[in-house]
Amino acid sequence: MKIKALILTALIVTLVAFGFAGKLVINSYNGDPEPRRVTNLLLEMFNEQYPDIEVELNIFAHEDFKTLIRTWLPSDDAPDVAQWFAGERMRYFADKGLLESMDDILGGEKWNEFFPEAFRSACSYDGEVYFLPESWYWWGVYYRPSIFAEVGIEVPETWDEFVAACEALKVAGYNPITIGTKYLWTAAAWFDLLNMRVNGLDKYIEVLDGKVPYNSDEIKETMEYWAVLVENGYFNDDASALTWQEALQRMITGDSAMYLMGQFIADSFPDDLEDDLDFFRFPVIKEDMGLYEETPIDGWMLPKNGKNKEEAKIWMEFISSKEVQSFIASELGRLAANKDVPAPNAHAQKGLDMIMESDGVIGFYDRDTNPEMANKGMNGFVQFMMYPEMLDQILDSLENDRKRIYE
Repeated sequence: MKIKALILTALIVTLVAFGFAGKLVINSYNGDPEPRRVTNLLLEMFNEQYPDIEVELNIFAHEDFKTLIRTWLPSDDAPDVAQWFAGERMRYFADKGLLESMDDILGGEKWNEFFPEAFRSACSYDGEVYFLPESWYWWGVYYRPSIFAEVGIEVPETWDEFVAACEALKVAGYNPITIGTKYLWTAAAWFDLLNMRVNGLDKYIEVLDGKVPYNSDEIKETMEYWAVLVENGYFNDDASALTWQEALQRMITGDSAMYLMGQFIADSFPDDLEDDLDFFRFPVIKEDMGLYEETPIDGWMLPKNGKNKEEAKIWMEFISSKEVQSFIASELGRLAANKDVPAPNAHAQKGLDMIMESDGVIGFYDRDTNPEMANKGMNGFVQFMMYPEMLDQILDSLENDRKRIYE
């Protein structure tokens, strides 16, 4: 038996020496060109540090990933690590027992070695950490300064100034606001920010938690502000046929002036126009209401059915490091989750300053509410943008969905 044990030990040593110590399967949603490039560079960095781990990297188109992950996680072929979103999106899978806790590597005081305490709740379920944050970003109204200068309008701070800017742009022959709602989430940003400007953060959290009727006076008031933009033709008519990137082309060509979008818009904006892209805070509607913003957190999960647990934890430790998060932030202009990494450029610093000056934040509608309700809600928002005269019927239908899902 001792001889067999010695032979087995020698075999393991030999395998390690020749690079077969372990395997790691990574599923990523970084299918867009710039995130894909950076993900491949990350893999090169990881391979240099851990040459004994064989890595299988699978990169998917973002929208495809959202669908496929629901089939991967329960299967016997689950990846070892998977990108995803903090908040309710992560908790949905944790609640179903499909994720591995990371408390052994990030729990307790270990968390504070890497990340802000404010992020912990969005990354936890039932008191344990199930999500490793990689980066976060802000949402704002992005615009072309050259078009604003040509039309002679200043950056709006209030709702009345924003509507006036839209009208001036329309009169000048521009599409004031571009949007692509083929994938529904872009419309949700308007619902989020309008609600927070009209009713405040606490009331909106009640909406996300399913405690407020969708046909309530609070939500109807929110939709009335949105209706002003829709009914005056400030959005492009073909929004439902366009992806968010296709809608962005209108801004790139100079046909459209503004786009409510996350910081990742910069990934798809041409380098030769980067000096003609800026953003401003979503306008104030009620002066006595706090300034609340959206800050989605992106990162990584450990699927319960992944086969290579130790290699997966090595990846998590790699991703959480200051060195790696500094690299991601500098390459993509994101804000790193690691609290020791500064904003990588002036654009990111402006976003960070805006968030630091805010009175509170949420993640995003479809990340912070029940997934089924989010899908129903976003379909309703897109329908409203196409048929604003159907608002009451749409809200009544959403209220029926809310009752069924939550009550």
